[in-house]
Amino acid sequence: MPLFTSAPKSLCFLRLSAIGDVCHAVAAVQAVQRHWPETKITWIIGKVEAQLLEGLAGIEFIIFDKKAGYSGMKVIWQQVKHQQFDALIHMQLALRASILTLGIPAKFKVGFNKQRAKEAQWLFTNKRIDDVQSQHVLDSFLSFIEYLGVPKDQPNWHIPIATQEKEWLDALKLSDQRIVAICPAASKDERNWLTDRYAQFADYVIDKGYQVVLCGSPSEREIQLGNNIRQMMTHRATNLIGKTSLKQLLAILNKADIVIAPDSGPAHMATTQGTPVIGLYAHSNPKRTGPYLNQDSIVSVYEDCILKQFGKPISELPWSTRAKGSDLMKEISLESVIQQFDILSSKASH
Repeated sequence: MPLFTSAPKSLCFLRLSAIGDVCHAVAAVQAVQRHWPETKITWIIGKVEAQLLEGLAGIEFIIFDKKAGYSGMKVIWQQVKHQQFDALIHMQLALRASILTLGIPAKFKVGFNKQRAKEAQWLFTNKRIDDVQSQHVLDSFLSFIEYLGVPKDQPNWHIPIATQEKEWLDALKLSDQRIVAICPAASKDERNWLTDRYAQFADYVIDKGYQVVLCGSPSEREIQLGNNIRQMMTHRATNLIGKTSLKQLLAILNKADIVIAPDSGPAHMATTQGTPVIGLYAHSNPKRTGPYLNQDSIVSVYEDCILKQFGKPISELPWSTRAKGSDLMKEISLESVIQQFDILSSKASH
């Protein structure tokens, strides 16, 4: 029996971070909007992630600055103290997010079931979704809204790209050639593919008539990675690492014909734009965190790494088991990535 048999007056979603998970959450929130257009939706979100979702229709965003700690929580509590939400949908497992829920007035506080609720999340909720079967994080997020009473459906996204981002893209004066966007950096360096292989892959796709755009954040390590890739290449690439806002990055990923990325936010941002992604995975399960619409074009050594480390297949291990090691990504060969590129490229040209 769903929690609501008719549209609730107001719902509050709590998903602060990370970029990829926020992209998954958008699919769930927008499904609620389509099913219950009259329901008032509030979303408590992280500061950086809010920049990506600016302009999302029909949602009141409340921005939580996690660097502000407890005083940041008090700011949120002050903002919501006169509200009474029909339900709080608590999609974040971190203890900090659970503490934040204490000051959010809601009749129902819906969280993961005990089997999946890390960091004692179940202690902070009074309703729990049944789902223990979904492999992909996005499917588990859709289970939240199904629990509320919204039918599960193929995910759909609408994250607006404003005129100023489109004008910025035009001002780049990229050629008319098709674009491969390489987003080389994950949140940890050990999850990045090898620098020389990115360079060789970039040269290969340029030889195939594509232009290459390197994308990433302004962090020093990402800028350095981009410079290193360019230095190892024999052809020229447009390097935008550290030169884009999140919305500008979204505009590039929208324009690209193919995106290649390790386990990172841009892979999921590209998915929201319907752009095919070649995801590179060794540490985490791509069936759980891979680009949702491109499971067929993932290049993964994850299952082999797990088997070597644990001596048993992933099916016999917990949902979110990670493989450990700083050199696992070297197991992904250049040839295997080129093979996926050639398949996607031939589909795109038909």
